[in-house]
Amino acid sequence: MNAGKSTTLLQAAYNYRERGMEVIIYTAAFDDRAGTGKITSRIGLEADAQTFDADTNMFDDIKVKIDADKIACVLIDEAQFLSEIQVWQLAEVVDRLNLPVMCFGLRNDFQGKLFAGSKTLMAIADNLREIKTICWCGRKATMVLRLDNNGIPVSEGEQVQIGGEESYVSVCRQHWVNKQLC
Repeated sequence: MNAGKSTTLLQAAYNYRERGMEVIIYTAAFDDRAGTGKITSRIGLEADAQTFDADTNMFDDIKVKIDADKIACVLIDEAQFLSEIQVWQLAEVVDRLNLPVMCFGLRNDFQGKLFAGSKTLMAIADNLREIKTICWCGRKATMVLRLDNNGIPVSEGEQVQIGGEESYVSVCRQHWVNKQLC
């Protein structure tokens, strides 16, 4: 949270397009905070995107699109919501279609557990780059606190709950363990 993942994705899309190359951008269908099929950043950048859900075969979907258009790269936002199978399908895009795929997402949830998509990406990705953010104390934030409606950190609940700064705060491990906000 708050590391600039969507901003970095949108910058990559801009860079490709500036050079006359087209990209396919995907985001999770159920994350409709900015509207279905929209990616927005906190600094005001935005783009339309294709959506994926649990039933999307990423390889088949991308293959159809690249056959119709000249695509130079695939960009995935909210990659933590990909399934293990979908991550392998994206690897197949890289290996069989010779098309770069860049995934942007969170590593772990508010309980400190890896998301399925993140776990598989960490296991099989050719390259990993961490986009860093900081805790309120100035240390590197590696964890996320989920807040209830009153702004109090919670430890229980479903792994996925869509929300932004009103629902989540990035913190260092020490402040995550202590459920400590600034």
